[in-house]
Amino acid sequence: MPTLPHIAPSQTGAETVAVALSGGLDSLVAAALLQRQGYKVIGLTMQIWDEDRSASGRIGCQAAAKAPDLELLQRLSDRLGIPWQVISLVEEYQREVIDYFRRAYLAGYTPNPCVACNWKLKFGLLPEKARAQGIVFDKFATGHYARVGRAASGQGYWLQRGRDAAKDQSYFLFRLTQAQLEQLSLPLGAFTKAEVRRYAQELALDELRLRPESQDFIGPQMHAALFAEQQVPPGAILNSSGQTIGRHRGLVHYTIGQRKGLGLSGRPAPLYVTQMDGQRNTLTVGTYPELFSQRLRASQLNWIGGAAPSGARRITAQIRSRHRAAAATLSPDPQDATAMLVVFDQPQLAITPGQAVVFYEDATVLGGGTIIS
Repeated sequence: MPTLPHIAPSQTGAETVAVALSGGLDSLVAAALLQRQGYKVIGLTMQIWDEDRSASGRIGCQAAAKAPDLELLQRLSDRLGIPWQVISLVEEYQREVIDYFRRAYLAGYTPNPCVACNWKLKFGLLPEKARAQGIVFDKFATGHYARVGRAASGQGYWLQRGRDAAKDQSYFLFRLTQAQLEQLSLPLGAFTKAEVRRYAQELALDELRLRPESQDFIGPQMHAALFAEQQVPPGAILNSSGQTIGRHRGLVHYTIGQRKGLGLSGRPAPLYVTQMDGQRNTLTVGTYPELFSQRLRASQLNWIGGAAPSGARRITAQIRSRHRAAAATLSPDPQDATAMLVVFDQPQLAITPGQAVVFYEDATVLGGGTIIS
């Protein structure tokens, strides 16, 4: 198996690494790999689940939080000899993730709550709150499939795709700061998922090997459960000419590219959601070719290296987590100093306002932002 990247043992003794334990296989294996490298490991789990606010047993994310998940984590941490602490982030999760999700959807955007959760909670408030409670550690680690390291110049840190292209999660981490990258270890970035599963078998983590992934936000079919009924009024469905051709059930039930559930069957050609307008509470639909676009604008930008490109730059851009990054030209928006323009070499399917776009140079994350149009 490959050796672990990024952090080396302390010259004055083993460093302590706090690992964010989500309740899934990957984070437990990350903790075990760090132990194997000689680090002192402690586990941190952010508790975000609140039964009083849950929607069908969830408040948005499937991260470990319920009592059975915590009991399992306690058993597995004990088996690995890892001290373990639960950090409550219930209020912070509500404010930074759920409230953000609601605001974005009501404005007609399709937000990416996992980006917000990673940036503000898992890599921000979790280690911050743990230290405030007196938990001492040198580095912070997670089970994400991505790689981090120090620049060859010694100035700053880089973020790259993980070795396993099918599991790469660098897309979700583009908002991390240099301060966060400096203290970060991503042990699984050098491994494939198959290798991680084999190592989990060696560790006898059978309880986790067959469990579903733990970090997914609830599916679109449950989004409405996060909203009060009066927040999601029905409205008009428009065709590409602006004519009303139907009624929608509330914007939170839809996303760009959706075909099913529109109540528009029997048309000459299948229709798909092409636009959501929160101000007018309208849904626009069109044919499949109308889902394709060659350009986008992004704002709320973050640059891993700290500085935005001053001119046009060739990149690949990824517009959702399972999108294959496509060749494009990135340039400043001449009409808005806070935005960037991306022009793809080839039209892309379902560019969705509210989703993240991440800019890459080969495997390296340059930065990213939120798609606004």
